[in-house]
Amino acid sequence: MSKVRVLVLRAPGTNCDVETAFAFERAGAESSLVHINRFVGGEQRLSDYQVLVVPGGFTYGDDIAAGRVLANELRLGLGEDVQRFVEGGGLILGICNGFQVLVKAGILPGPPGTGSIPLTLTDNDSGRFECRWVYLSVNRDSPCIFTRGIEQMFLPVAHAEGKVVVTDDGLPDASTVLFYTDEQGNRDAGYPHNPNGSVADIAGICDSTGRVFALMPHPERFIRGIQHPQWTRRGATEHGDGFRVFQNAVQWAERT
Repeated sequence: MSKVRVLVLRAPGTNCDVETAFAFERAGAESSLVHINRFVGGEQRLSDYQVLVVPGGFTYGDDIAAGRVLANELRLGLGEDVQRFVEGGGLILGICNGFQVLVKAGILPGPPGTGSIPLTLTDNDSGRFECRWVYLSVNRDSPCIFTRGIEQMFLPVAHAEGKVVVTDDGLPDASTVLFYTDEQGNRDAGYPHNPNGSVADIAGICDSTGRVFALMPHPERFIRGIQHPQWTRRGATEHGDGFRVFQNAVQWAERT
């Protein structure tokens, strides 16, 4: 059986692409790191892949706003291709800058091409770049494929514009996948447990199919036990909390 093909999309300023590709390969997939210009120019096709990933970084220096320039490239240059990719059953994952890109391109909360975006991401309440580890809980009512079988996670964040702001209409309850919590799993714990001030402690969302998922924390930075900041004190597990995200995606794609 051929391996699941994962596209890790690159652009100027992307800096978490290699780690993300490595995580998918550890989960059994075949990863390709490809610059967006090769798709806009027609040299490559999204339809050749089963999973599309927009990884973390600071694409185009986060000029205008975080993720805005790459979002415009996706929307204007590949909008129809992305829509067909989703309608055809493809998986999409956005991490940190990728979350910002998917929202500002109108791909999330979805479906792509509707033009309705009931949320955005803006400056952290702290007014500064937040680089810390956070506790997360998973919404059991979410259809998200990437978080199946996961109840809690401990992952690092690294962003300056990670605050989720929602319109008055809000999001369907099932669209929220991850919440920031304290160590005991309690929400509404405030800063620094919620590192950016996101409304309702939202850390990740998905579309109605559960196949398009984005989160601000970095699962690719904790796929091995020795990446835990206290592994020498607590002992290291084989896998880190983020690894299951990539396993779930690969296993689902293998079955479809």
